[in-house]
Amino acid sequence: ETIEQVKREYKGKRKQIENDHAQAVQRLQAKAAETGEAKTKKAVSELSEERDRKCAELDEDFRLAEGELKELLPLAILSEQEYQERSLKYGHIFHAGIGAEAIRKLLARIDLAATMEAISAELVDAQGQKKEKLIRRLRLLRALHRNHIKPEWMVLTMIPVIPPDLRPMVALDGGRFATSDLNDLYRRVINRNNRLKRLIDLNAPEVIARNEKRMLQEAVDALIDNSARQSKTVMAATGQKRQLKSLADILKGKQGRFRQNLLGKRIDYSGRSVIVVGPDLQLGECGIPKRMALELMKPFVMSKLIAQGLAHNIRGANRVIESDRPEVWDILEEITKDAHVLLNRAPTLHRLGIQAFKPRLIEGKAIQIHPLVCTAYNADFDGDQMAVHLPITEHAKREAAELMLASRNLLKPATGSPIVTPNKDIAWGCYLMTVATPHAEDTPWKYFADPDDALLAYQLRRIDVREMIRVRFPNDAERSGWTPGMVETTVGRILFNRALPGALPYVNAKVTSTTLVDIVKSCLEQFGRDATAVLVDGIKQLGFRFATRTAYSWSMADLPDLPNKTAILDASQAQVDAIEGQYEDGLLTDDERHAQVLQVWTDAKDKIVKHSKEVLDRTGSIFSMIESGARGSWTQLTQMVGMKGLVTNPAGDIIELPVKGSFKEGLDVIEYFIS
Repeated sequence: ETIEQVKREYKGKRKQIENDHAQAVQRLQAKAAETGEAKTKKAVSELSEERDRKCAELDEDFRLAEGELKELLPLAILSEQEYQERSLKYGHIFHAGIGAEAIRKLLARIDLAATMEAISAELVDAQGQKKEKLIRRLRLLRALHRNHIKPEWMVLTMIPVIPPDLRPMVALDGGRFATSDLNDLYRRVINRNNRLKRLIDLNAPEVIARNEKRMLQEAVDALIDNSARQSKTVMAATGQKRQLKSLADILKGKQGRFRQNLLGKRIDYSGRSVIVVGPDLQLGECGIPKRMALELMKPFVMSKLIAQGLAHNIRGANRVIESDRPEVWDILEEITKDAHVLLNRAPTLHRLGIQAFKPRLIEGKAIQIHPLVCTAYNADFDGDQMAVHLPITEHAKREAAELMLASRNLLKPATGSPIVTPNKDIAWGCYLMTVATPHAEDTPWKYFADPDDALLAYQLRRIDVREMIRVRFPNDAERSGWTPGMVETTVGRILFNRALPGALPYVNAKVTSTTLVDIVKSCLEQFGRDATAVLVDGIKQLGFRFATRTAYSWSMADLPDLPNKTAILDASQAQVDAIEGQYEDGLLTDDERHAQVLQVWTDAKDKIVKHSKEVLDRTGSIFSMIESGARGSWTQLTQMVGMKGLVTNPAGDIIELPVKGSFKEGLDVIEYFIS
């Protein structure tokens, strides 16, 4: 309608310009006889130029006006300057709003039912990304419609004020007050809102009212989330350059309401100390320092002291405890007999980060833990600390004993595989006791009537723990898994198998960490948790005992020199030179050359690994440590005695030049740099 009106005005003005021009030309021609023909022509030409200029200006104005009017669409966004210009020209034909007020009016105009119908119709032909977007919109609108929620309710017209307890104000000396930041932020909102009310009552100019609305919106934004507004954050008025904490800041993060107050717990009956290994503990036990246990159990000890008449009140009981009387330790021993404590190591990444144990009172100041629960806790003994918690209620005590006890949590929750498996020193000790010295053909066999005879001979030092002997296994009901008959075995293997349940088959082989995992799995499947807890404790005792008695150590002298290393490297270098020659003759592409060179050095490394195994002393500490799976690998050994091999650059590409040096020999400058 307005565009049509502008078109009519444009046509009228253009017609006016043409008419004015025609009349001026007629007047000039009427006076032509007086002024002369040449002057008249010049004047007419000037009039034509003037008319063309006016028409051009009119066309430009019309084009601009038409463009501006076409841009005045519903939901269009205007800058402040554009709004000022267009309100002067077309203020009577459009209405513009600012801030949440305008958004609320637009939301109020949405007809949910009609919009849902329109989107459903559009969905029929929609595809791809557009279809997904429409489905999301429809889902949102349906949810609003189903719950009788009006879209305009998404814009707040009232701000809830949180209870005073959550935004306290404390009187300080000198009549001043320390107050929560929220009070300042609420005060800003109230002041600005009252000022805006007053301006509206006074019919203040729109510019001033709009500016006040903008300030009110800014105050509300700061109250809800002050940190989200990077440049315009509200600072404390006390002179410190400190950002005020808004509602969002109080809720979010580690120190926020949810994590700090609702999920976090402050625990009264708890302690904390460094952990050390407790090799003599049983699987469900832990060692608690006496002083720590006394502090943990203090209220219960006091109660017993009063009940036994050793003290008359709490103060008296405190004095008895401080005087270090022997009765206090007797009472503590009695209380801890049936108690359970929870041990927690941070970070608690899975369920087994907190487990229950029966406390055993120990001297010293460090907490002792069973070596086999280290895997579950991901603990080591290089200064790790653990927290102790004491269950108080009957329900908590029962839960700790029945569900959380370490001897009942033998499986990893993520995979279902055993997590309490003997490894490291224990696996090494078990390997050392079950590995056999090959029987020499020219020496006679030693025969024994039953395993007990063999063990007696071992105790009398007539045979060695690793010596191959022939033992007759009787038909024993207690050892139903052992096949009766003559068996070639060692005393070490007999000792090891006696630690296993009798129904398990006799393991007549050297035991490695993999074997131990399989044994624990079989025991769990066949005999359950309690038998497995006893089994792993038995294996632990044996492993530690034999690892200690073997007394193996580590020395650089244990790492052998490789006599054939130079020959292997020279042969590989010759192959590489031949490949380079073929490449220079054009017989190979660069990719083929690169792949072949890498293959040559990989083969060289494999030969050196094999050579390392051949040269290494099979009865030494290093061979047994790697072979048993206790620690280290053949690759690490090769890098120490043979060659480090191929390495990658920071981009992840393999460098063709291998590191030929070993860590024992030392690397040269270039090798050290690229490795």
